[in-house]
Amino acid sequence: MKHLPYFCRGQVVRGFGRGSKQLGIPTANFPEQVVDNLPADVSTGIYYGWASVGSGDVHKMVVSIGWNPYYKNTKKSMETHIMHTFKEDFYGEILNVAIVGYLRPEKNFDSLESLISAIQGDIEEAKKRLDLPEHLKLKEDNFFQVPKSKIMNGH
Repeated sequence: MKHLPYFCRGQVVRGFGRGSKQLGIPTANFPEQVVDNLPADVSTGIYYGWASVGSGDVHKMVVSIGWNPYYKNTKKSMETHIMHTFKEDFYGEILNVAIVGYLRPEKNFDSLESLISAIQGDIEEAKKRLDLPEHLKLKEDNFFQVPKSKIMNGH
């Protein structure tokens, strides 16, 4: 993606129900229209950046954009794992995401264990990269200063 950082927001929708249950790595899913509006040059793969829910705190995140070859998805999806423990689900809330860098292409795995291991490696690598000054400054970007009224309108 030539246009990094890339900023987007949308309402959290129910995904496939695999992130928490099968992987132990909860993800927040964007609706199709957010995925469909990604820049045309976006490569599928694993990215890292910053995310907030509503007008809440900004946290490190990794996001998978693509088809999830292991699960053989037929629809492109955008699944964000926020590196923070939330007390409860936040379906229907607005998720704000700043994608700042690319980690790797998406690929298939021969087992659920190897998929989980790769995701955990992605998370560790993202944590390191987001501590770099050029990425850390984006945590404070005005994009994340969302007025309450904007959240209620769903934009």
